[in-house]
Amino acid sequence: MRLYPFKLSTVVSIVLGIAVLATCLFVPGYAGQEACPPIGAIRWDAWHGKDGKVGLAVEQSLSPLKWHSRVPFCGRILAPNRVEIECDSPSVMDQELRYAQQAGLSFWAFLAYDEDDPMSLSYKYYRASPDKRGIHFAFIAQFPRWGGREAYAARNRRFIEAMKDPAYQRVKGNRPLLFVFKIQEDLLQKEWRGAAGFQKAIAQLREEAIKAGVGNPFIVVMDFNPERAKRLADTFGFDAISTYATHTDKRGAPYSELMKHDRRYWERSKRTGASVVPIVMAGWDDRPRATSPAPWQRKRMDKLGAVYFAPARPDAIAAHVREAIDWTVQQAGAKGSNPIIIYAWNENDEGGWLIPTLSEGSARVESIGNALRQHCR
Repeated sequence: MRLYPFKLSTVVSIVLGIAVLATCLFVPGYAGQEACPPIGAIRWDAWHGKDGKVGLAVEQSLSPLKWHSRVPFCGRILAPNRVEIECDSPSVMDQELRYAQQAGLSFWAFLAYDEDDPMSLSYKYYRASPDKRGIHFAFIAQFPRWGGREAYAARNRRFIEAMKDPAYQRVKGNRPLLFVFKIQEDLLQKEWRGAAGFQKAIAQLREEAIKAGVGNPFIVVMDFNPERAKRLADTFGFDAISTYATHTDKRGAPYSELMKHDRRYWERSKRTGASVVPIVMAGWDDRPRATSPAPWQRKRMDKLGAVYFAPARPDAIAAHVREAIDWTVQQAGAKGSNPIIIYAWNENDEGGWLIPTLSEGSARVESIGNALRQHCR
């Protein structure tokens, strides 16, 4: 006669299963915890060919045969020294969304340009897409384009209207995510009459966003120097610090050196005492800009191509994303993880991209997607 309705082996299996599950729930990097913070990639949408001067400039930068390996899947190689890259269409956007979903991304961070600027074309196609495949979006607000004391209200309204979209990325307690980039001291004085002017703009943005029902924005300042980023965060009341990109001064170093630099940058940022959104560099090599400089870069020709790294293998980028996830979860404590930002989705001529290319295909998004499925889900 049995004292229990179950076999002893069954009971043992159940107990062990519960123990394993409980252990997994508290292991950093396991999906039971908040192991996969939102992962985004920067979009700089210059690949619109003849639709704008910027598009023509970057198309020219990848025209030499040496750089054809970077041409996005939506481009064409017409001759040994001529390419055509026109990625601004609904069909291309739909394919990009499929690729971003394959990579396991949570969102794209679009650099914010005026609505009638060709740099906003891909953003418009994204917003109009009927099936975003779970890919959300956020803005990177460029300080020089905010409008100064006289025009900032219109820019604030545009950000808040975007935040009303259910597809807008939310973090840290359902707060809309906003990056702020390129805060310049000379413009603070010239266009804002000092810090107080921009403080007012940020305060009004928060107040009006709450009033509109979208919540208090989680604002992340991007600056190449983490100590300066912390000072800016303190001055303007930003919630976290990050950067658009970062690299050492090495020439021709392997991608592993860039990974090491990123990790040092995370720790340096952490030491400031600020909340950190870690940057993941998918590469850096702006030599195409050196051989064919864009109009806006001719004043700093001496810096173009001075620093570059060997191209990253897809599996190395995926491993680096995993590192960022683990680091972010470790910092989170009880407050929940910050997002992670990748440089970049499509900065192909500067050397940082995830977007599939004609030469490499979709290897990068496949590798990251496979890694995230194993690491986080």
